Amino acid sequence: MSRISTDQVKHVANLARLSINEEDAELFASQLDAIITFAEQLNEVDTENVKPTSHVLDMKNIMREDIPKKGLDNEEVVKNAPDHADGYIRVPSILE
Repeated sequence: MSRISTDQVKHVANLARLSINEEDAELFASQLDAIITFAEQLNEVDTENVKPTSHVLDMKNIMREDIPKKGLDNEEVVKNAPDHADGYIRVPSILE
C-alpha cells in the first residue's frame, strides 16, 4: 500500500499551481513512496552514542579582525571610469 495517494499528489500539485493528469499523479505517487521508503532506512541506524552536531566536520569560522582603514581617494576611484563628472561615475540610464 502506498503512503502517498494520488489525491494527495493532486492536492499538492494544485497548491503549487501545477496541472497534472491521472497518469502523472500515479507516477509521482509511486516515486514519492519510493523516496519515503528510502528515507525511512535512516530510522534503522543506531544513533544511541552519537552526539548531536550541525556539521560532520569540525569547522571554525575564521574571520579577520575588523580594523577600519582609509579607503581609496575619490580621484583614484574615478580616474579609470570611462565617464565621470563631479567625482561620480556616470552610467547609462536604465529608466525612462
